[in-house]
Amino acid sequence: QVQLVESGGGLVQAAGSLRLSCAASGRTFSSYPAGWFRQVAGQEREFVAAIDWSGGRQKYGGSVKGRFTISRDNAKNTVYLQMNSLKPGDTAVYYCAADEDYFKIVTVNTEVSWGQGTQVTVSS
Repeated sequence: QVQLVESGGGLVQAAGSLRLSCAASGRTFSSYPAGWFRQVAGQEREFVAAIDWSGGRQKYGGSVKGRFTISRDNAKNTVYLQMNSLKPGDTAVYYCAADEDYFKIVTVNTEVSWGQGTQVTVSS
């Protein structure tokens, strides 16, 4: 498993932007697919975005497609989530995840490595 630490969350007004970062430890991270999920208290975790090890393949949840962009810098062991045109409905705790199995990322499998989460709050 890898260790993941998210950062970049905060309070932003609707229509604003934020960029989340996920710093990973472990030499195998550059070969792992990674992704982002979000969760609102009392609700299930929701898939946001996933990226394969090379960065050449991305997948997005329907509610964020066209507004969010996932990317990675394997030299820095870091995955990013650029969030534009934010809406109050995007308010949640955002978690970074990584696993050798891309399918587990896309299906929000709880067996993957998770970070501690970072709060994103979008005000109207």
